[in-house]
Amino acid sequence: MAIGKLYGIGVGPGDPELVTIKAARIIKNTDIIFAPQSKKGRPSVALRIVQGIIDEREKEPEILQPLFPMTEDAETLDKSWDEAAKQLFDKLSLGLDVVFVTLGDPTIFSTFSYVSKRLQKMGVEVVLVPGIAAMTACSTTAGLQLTEQDDIMVVVPQIDERLPKILPYVDTVVAMKTSRHLDVLEDCINADPREKEIVSVQNCTMEDENIVHGFVDNKKYFSTSIIKFKKE
Repeated sequence: MAIGKLYGIGVGPGDPELVTIKAARIIKNTDIIFAPQSKKGRPSVALRIVQGIIDEREKEPEILQPLFPMTEDAETLDKSWDEAAKQLFDKLSLGLDVVFVTLGDPTIFSTFSYVSKRLQKMGVEVVLVPGIAAMTACSTTAGLQLTEQDDIMVVVPQIDERLPKILPYVDTVVAMKTSRHLDVLEDCINADPREKEIVSVQNCTMEDENIVHGFVDNKKYFSTSIIKFKKE
């Protein structure tokens, strides 16, 4: 029996209406949905986004919600990705297609990529379906232009020694998951003498969305800050 296809589907930042038509069609027509959760007992955010689409189906799909822990421990992460890849391959090897729903876009800082690489080495065909990325959702909900003309933009998941080196050449910085590195981010941005506009968005497009001019000092995971340096 042929191995099934794995669909890596980006479901956007949070608003179910931002799920693409193509993503919805595939979700409605694939009988296994893989939706990782970050903590036991906490439903998958990606699954919650597409639950309305699932409810429209005539046949209830099989839903798998493995644990992808929010940790930076390499050994723990590798183990979770290996286990997820095996769980997926067990289904795919039966000739069944599987949908892997992931927040935002599957090619931008997505855990899906680590599982996908493992399965591709096993001979699995992977089909990617783009989703609206968090950074573009944040910029539009805040009414902020990310780039203009020949602007240079960088997107960073955390701050390290590289950002201060390139910052003088950058016009826009998109800092994702800012709750993880807020102090370091503020110090780095404040050290730049240029005039700047800072907008932070929490839980973008969700019911409890919060837009703040400046940085936000709390621990909400879904936080993105956009820093635009003004040109002379």
